[in-house]
Amino acid sequence: MRICFVSRGGISTHVKELQELKAELIIGGFKSLGEVSYERELKEETNYFEQVANLSQVTGAVVICGCITDTKGFKRKSAVVAEGGRLLGVSDMLNVVDGEMNSGAALKVYDTKVGKLGVLVAEDLCFPEMAKSLTLCGSDVIICPYGVVENGVESVLVRAHAFCYGAPVCLCGIGYSAIGGVDGSLAFASPVNLSVAELEGVKEYHLIETRRRGLYRPPKKPY
Repeated sequence: MRICFVSRGGISTHVKELQELKAELIIGGFKSLGEVSYERELKEETNYFEQVANLSQVTGAVVICGCITDTKGFKRKSAVVAEGGRLLGVSDMLNVVDGEMNSGAALKVYDTKVGKLGVLVAEDLCFPEMAKSLTLCGSDVIICPYGVVENGVESVLVRAHAFCYGAPVCLCGIGYSAIGGVDGSLAFASPVNLSVAELEGVKEYHLIETRRRGLYRPPKKPY
């Protein structure tokens, strides 16, 4: 799968370049849309969601863009997902630290032409149970639009989640993009605004046995 990362600037300013790159999946960070008001979108005063849908139409790619969504003053970090000229949905960040934003309601896995894509939004990357849940729900790849990558721990997390849960993790931060491979490697990393990576699907399945206390069963009685 050919993936294009847009780590800086709005997607509307890069339409021609994105068409030429012929990516199957386009991921935009939190500078790609900015702040989106649901109320203004419904009143057709803005057309941010339409921009994402149109980009998916003209490029033929699945498009996922990070943004801030505003629902009558309740602001959330979100990711907009579109394919084939239509909006598939919006995912919100679930884990809000110190009340910076409002939290969302549910994790989502999107069934697309490039596979099942699980979406982690921003700081949800820091909570391993989020990535685990997405892979248990069948995600082939985990996508994470992110904010500013500050101290390098993000690249450690994408590698760890990919290795532990068996799905590549694609991070698109502001000025930094990366892919964690299922072998625990940093399969791709770039500070370039428009960067392209090739991702090959690798699915590993193993029988894992554990022993623990609980789930009592009475001894079987002889027949």
